[in-house]
Amino acid sequence: MHYIFTSLLLSIFFASSYSIVDFSSSTEMSRWQIIDDGVMGGKSKGQFRLNEEGHAEFSGRISLKNFGGFSSVRCQPKSIEVKKYTRISLKIKGDGKDYQFRIKKDKSDSFSYVQQFTTSGKWQTLELPLNQFYPSFRGRKLNLPNFSASLIEEITFLIGNKKEEEFLLLIDEVKLI
Repeated sequence: MHYIFTSLLLSIFFASSYSIVDFSSSTEMSRWQIIDDGVMGGKSKGQFRLNEEGHAEFSGRISLKNFGGFSSVRCQPKSIEVKKYTRISLKIKGDGKDYQFRIKKDKSDSFSYVQQFTTSGKWQTLELPLNQFYPSFRGRKLNLPNFSASLIEEITFLIGNKKEEEFLLLIDEVKLI
């Protein structure tokens, strides 16, 4: 009995992954917010919903009207300790387009740390090294070091490929590994 309890404690303490989002939770979707280029007068329109299969679905249309061109969906979970992890794993299915995954060490920061990824049209698991997230503000890379913080307070999916297009990104899992 003591061995089982000790093994359980060790597996919890030395967990090899940490789930950042859980779309099986009924409250998860309410934690996400769409931010489109409408905040600057643009006309892009994104949506975020839970589909019939239980996957998060980020979809919409990007417009370049009024100097627009992006749509994003963000979540501000409780502060997540990341010291013992080196990568973020995304299980996603996209439409063959390029997207960005963004993190913030402090939700009040004006800039994000960014990594771009290309979707294949099939389910894929991407591993994004935390130390390769670069600082960016309004599409411009900043002259600051890459991500090295011990906390994450915001995560975001963004599309902005400088062209008018429809998009669809299914999200099954976001976790630290």
